[in-house]
Amino acid sequence: MSQVLWEKSETWRWIVRKTRDSRPFFIAFATVCGVVPGVIGYFWEILDGIIVFLEKLTDRDQMMGQVNRERLAEYLGELQRKENTNDRYVAALRGETLTRNPYVRIQPVPKPSSTEAEEQKK
Repeated sequence: MSQVLWEKSETWRWIVRKTRDSRPFFIAFATVCGVVPGVIGYFWEILDGIIVFLEKLTDRDQMMGQVNRERLAEYLGELQRKENTNDRYVAALRGETLTRNPYVRIQPVPKPSSTEAEEQKK
């Protein structure tokens, strides 16, 4: 009973002989047995974290991401067409936002009413 199943295997005996006789083989075998599973586990944890994060995204987060992608595409399109985008910069400095219509772009940001401000303080 002293011999476990793998000790009877010829492959196991070959690995034991090679690791005993060859230092480079021992280092390679130890690397394969220790470092490789560690690296695989590390990247698996990263991938799992990304998947969990994506599953937790709410509809609002996804909608805001879509809106941001559309706005970025619009802005990059204007840059490609070499349109003047200084009005966007000026509006942002004034705390205003721009609409999609280039002729009626600048719209003031609505100020929160006093009741909404009081509710937010609570």
